[in-house]
Amino acid sequence: MSSRTPSASTSRLRASADHYRQARQALRTPGSWQSRYGLDWTNFFLADVQTGFGTFVAFYLADLGWSKSGVGLALTAGALASVVMQIPGGALADAVRWKRALMALGIVLIAAAALILAFFPSMIPVIFAEVLHGTTGGIVTPTIGAISLGLVGRRSMSLRTGRNFRYAAAGHAVTAGLMGVAGAYLSANAIFIATAALCVPALVALGFIRPREIDYRKARNAAKQDGESNARIGNLLKNYRLVLFTAALVLFQLADASMLPLIGESLAGSIKQQGSLWISGLIAVPQLVVAIAAPWVGYHSERKGRKPLLLIGFAVEPVRAGLLALTSWYPVLAAAQILDGISGAIITVLTVLVITDLTAGTGRFNLARGFVGAMLGIAASISTLATGYLFQFAGPLTGFLAISVVAAGAALLIWIFVAETKPADYEE
Repeated sequence: MSSRTPSASTSRLRASADHYRQARQALRTPGSWQSRYGLDWTNFFLADVQTGFGTFVAFYLADLGWSKSGVGLALTAGALASVVMQIPGGALADAVRWKRALMALGIVLIAAAALILAFFPSMIPVIFAEVLHGTTGGIVTPTIGAISLGLVGRRSMSLRTGRNFRYAAAGHAVTAGLMGVAGAYLSANAIFIATAALCVPALVALGFIRPREIDYRKARNAAKQDGESNARIGNLLKNYRLVLFTAALVLFQLADASMLPLIGESLAGSIKQQGSLWISGLIAVPQLVVAIAAPWVGYHSERKGRKPLLLIGFAVEPVRAGLLALTSWYPVLAAAQILDGISGAIITVLTVLVITDLTAGTGRFNLARGFVGAMLGIAASISTLATGYLFQFAGPLTGFLAISVVAAGAALLIWIFVAETKPADYEE
């Protein structure tokens, strides 16, 4: 019996791989290879561009001698602009027929923000650059979703979303490493010059997507008989399943958003030399996990449903916080980031898919994504502020344990109140 077990396991693995290859063929039906690969590399280079902001901005400004309050003001301005723009950006992505043009505008404005940071690192220009970047982020993210759904339709959206996040994660991982090297061995502003330069291949990749293959009705998730649906935020708020799912995501974000900055602060206290290289490693680790796992998440969400995978993704987060409560030893931090990659692969892919499921026929897929994105942005801002005070007065152990409890609450909400959303059949 034991001698036949490896053979049986191999057969199951081959069968699973065959199923996955067959499922991938669905991506090739709606659009041409040119559009599919154009979207792949748009995701890759757009992730390259976005990696230049966020964590590296804080390192850059601090290295220039900015005070903590000044850095915090600049980052807060960008975060607020991103939150404010989420809902209008989603509505714009639904309304505009020229999706590629909207995306191109966002990429050009991001390049402008990067160049301002590189060459004019004083208070007013930096705040303007951060606001500009936050505003365009609220446009670019939903437009990628709109182009994806318009190209492949709901039936293939699970695999397309997994593929989007694979290329995006690969872009983040590669660029985090390169920018860590640039920050350590070249000039500090080299990170942002490189960010602006990477907008060029992003625009080239976007140009490969054929506009005629982006179906306007499908891109909005509208019903066949109502391609110009006028659903508003008020209508979305009446969708209690969407509201419950958003509530779980908000709890998750309250736990998750502050963890990498807290890890970075801990690392800065223990490793003084070439900190940008060490932090870039912690950024790259989860992105590599996402790049490997994201397409499989999309595939298995079609076979097993959304909820079982969601439960796994949410349940990993309290374990991660528990690990961080125990030690700041770098290998443990890296292990925690692997867990972050697992939960990230599951939750980022399935957030798009669940919203797609819950907005079918409304014509407001991107508006709903903007609403969810705004709630998550608010939660992230509250998280970083609250944990800063919590860690200052209660210490890291109590702080990470509190984060673990919040993350466990999010998993419990998914388990008890969020039902399966995958439809038995898709109506394109």
